[in-house]
Amino acid sequence: MPNHDEFRPMRSRGRARTREDRAEVAERSLDDTFAYYAAKYGLTPPGEPAVSDDPPYGDRWTTWDDSTAGQRGPQPYPDWVVTELGAVDTELGILKTGKEADVFLLERSVPGSDRRTLMAAKRYRDPQHRMFHRDDGYREGRRDKKSRVNRAIAKGSAFGREAVAGQWARAEFDALVALWSAGVAVPYPVQILGTELLMEFIGDDGGNAAPRLAQLRPDPAELDDLWEQLAYNLSLLALAGYAHGDLSVYNLLVQDGRLVVIDVPQIVDVVGNPHGREFLDRDVRNVGDWFTARGLDPDRVDQLGRDLAADARLA
Repeated sequence: MPNHDEFRPMRSRGRARTREDRAEVAERSLDDTFAYYAAKYGLTPPGEPAVSDDPPYGDRWTTWDDSTAGQRGPQPYPDWVVTELGAVDTELGILKTGKEADVFLLERSVPGSDRRTLMAAKRYRDPQHRMFHRDDGYREGRRDKKSRVNRAIAKGSAFGREAVAGQWARAEFDALVALWSAGVAVPYPVQILGTELLMEFIGDDGGNAAPRLAQLRPDPAELDDLWEQLAYNLSLLALAGYAHGDLSVYNLLVQDGRLVVIDVPQIVDVVGNPHGREFLDRDVRNVGDWFTARGLDPDRVDQLGRDLAADARLA
């Protein structure tokens, strides 16, 4: 049994404080002590403004430096794209609500300068509050490189639903990059982070979005010009191997007479998707009906359908 009456010295746990050490602590003033710990732990001295990592205004610092090269738009970047790392993002309101995502107006500006730009921030919703219509049909031919992701999507697990959201956001970003590079009139894709896609705002400097084609009442000359622009852009799209997949007069904007194609998360690879030709024909038919109702010759709609099939090498 241990002898509790026996004295045993304790093992040293480090250098013992000397008389000089204790004297130094005793002589340290309260202010010096606070300064020491303030420097160590980032505390703010009494009477001084708190130090914060928040931007001087707005909602957040720019997310530009959070994105990698593969998450940014094609180079050279347009002059209006703000790439300064000291920029600030300010949310100005909502532009559009939808089944899959909401679109917000965002200003990115550099404090202390007149450098600023407006962008559309498209944010895909949480999987439990999102409804992708005709999801399976659009995703035919679109697979993830990782087999476990494909299995999760097929099972419809929580991870699989998250993967679907990422696929839609990434699919739209990649489509915008491809179409912009091919010369199609689409918003320039600035960057993507997670399920937020930042792109060119189609509208004026005051934050007023360009009207949709459905809102216009064009005269015969304007109608003809808009049809020619549409045919040209759809031809470029088909030559690149794509169909919009959900084209209508509500996802075509007209800014100062220029037709711009928007909302391309469901863009279809007409070669990889077994229903590619059906998507191509439906795009033409959906918009063609609006034009023919306003006086366009129906034969021009039929001819465009044939031309696009040939452009996509489906004829």
